[in-house]
Amino acid sequence: MKNFFIFADAVNYIEENLCGEIKQEDIAAVCCCSLSSLQKVWRYCTHTSLKEYISKRRLTRCAEDIMGTDMTLTEIAMKYQYNSPEVFTRAFKRLWGISPSKFKCERHQAGIFPRIIPDENSLKGERHMGRKVDITELYNVLKENRDGYVLCFDLVGLDKINKSLGRKAGDGAIMEAFRRIDEMAGEDMPVFRIGGDEFAAVTGLSEKKDVEEAADKVIRHNGNPISCDGKEIPVAVRAGAIKLSEICKGNIRYNELFERLQDVINNSLNSEKVSFIS
Repeated sequence: MKNFFIFADAVNYIEENLCGEIKQEDIAAVCCCSLSSLQKVWRYCTHTSLKEYISKRRLTRCAEDIMGTDMTLTEIAMKYQYNSPEVFTRAFKRLWGISPSKFKCERHQAGIFPRIIPDENSLKGERHMGRKVDITELYNVLKENRDGYVLCFDLVGLDKINKSLGRKAGDGAIMEAFRRIDEMAGEDMPVFRIGGDEFAAVTGLSEKKDVEEAADKVIRHNGNPISCDGKEIPVAVRAGAIKLSEICKGNIRYNELFERLQDVINNSLNSEKVSFIS
């Protein structure tokens, strides 16, 4: 359990200090462990480095501020500890593939790298912690809506991409899947990343044929590759759907929401088209 508490304390410290300077030595001090122990625990739990996680969380928050506030790019850069707008723009473009100013005009969703939720089951080998993420915003949206379908998408073969081509290629595949879903959703459908390779869109659509058409706008691109370091990486997703009334039956609790959405995704594993849970 010691490793779990180290990890949980590290996640909390990072989230509380995204707008301030974060030194890994300070995180280790808060967690009451050595820096090397912290780094080993973190990599074991997330399969990534502390530096990479902090950067992705900051840039995700930057994207949220770009879309949701009237702050200038310079103000956002300074808020999240970038030394200059130029440094911020370079970092932002490496992650999102476009400049912050272009992002504001072309993108609709921003929560691509949500906060990790520490999960002690990972210490039992059931899953690594990086797969469970904060879906509070999705939970609140579902509580306020009772009609229509939720579309869930699962990126095919992410583990294989990460292992054979590296996490940079895996991140590229995640971003491309997110881009395709975001393009389909437009401004009317909120999209959430609900796991390492899983997404959910609250469609507002009540007819199956409309949901099928929406899902097809994403699925039709399956197999189309992206380029990463000179290598072609095919990107494909599976899709499943469930009525909001089924998800929210009996005033679903937050912890149960993961299981309901996972059922939708598991139901889609052997289908080339969107599968429905009724």
